[in-house]
Amino acid sequence: MALENGVKGGVWFSLMDKVERPANLRSAFTKVEANRGAAGVDHQTVARYAKDLDANLEQLSEQLGKDTYCPQAIRRVYIPKPGSPEKRPLGIPIPARRDDRVVQAALRQVIEPIFERDFAEHSYGFRPGRGCKDALRRVDALLKAGYGYVVDVDLKSYFDTIPHSELMKRVRTRIADGRVLRLIESFLTQGVMEEMKTWTPTAGSPQGAVISPLLILISFQVETNNPRPRRETCESLLVTGQPW
Repeated sequence: MALENGVKGGVWFSLMDKVERPANLRSAFTKVEANRGAAGVDHQTVARYAKDLDANLEQLSEQLGKDTYCPQAIRRVYIPKPGSPEKRPLGIPIPARRDDRVVQAALRQVIEPIFERDFAEHSYGFRPGRGCKDALRRVDALLKAGYGYVVDVDLKSYFDTIPHSELMKRVRTRIADGRVLRLIESFLTQGVMEEMKTWTPTAGSPQGAVISPLLILISFQVETNNPRPRRETCESLLVTGQPW
């Protein structure tokens, strides 16, 4: 596919036509359905949404094509954070007629292959076809090769503190489609409903949102010509041959 192979100059000027395609939206819904996400602020479930699937996807496609789609507020909930008395905030997009989950999944399916080409080979978090077992195999190989020190790195509240301007600057190195850029920005700044109050975030990308893991990777990548080790996740294991 062209998305995986890239384009001349490395910058895509036309992508929304791929996002809004009915086949892409239907594939995105299939993934959302398989994930069995919780209901949002309107308390509508994915199952209820599926009953009028054809009409819902047709409307989404039309709104995306006309650049009239607008994300609705997300519902903020808090879950326990393992090993800490703190709680982790999650943002749950609502699966209403204009389903933010489906649109985010459709958007991710189109732009993820573009940025995948830039991510480091030794990066495993939030990557398609990769997981923690792959990372553990890599760590095991490095330890057997004589690397004797492992450093566990975790950036506190990284999802909540991503600078929007810096993130979008990185996105624009690969995407020049204005409608896609506006769509990404709309998800970054969509309202947050919490305890009957709604507010607009000025930084971060909601944990729990379909598009957030990819945005995390994009925001954390370093240029390929940088000689220092590249780290694409907010939580990493650095394996070295000597202590720091």
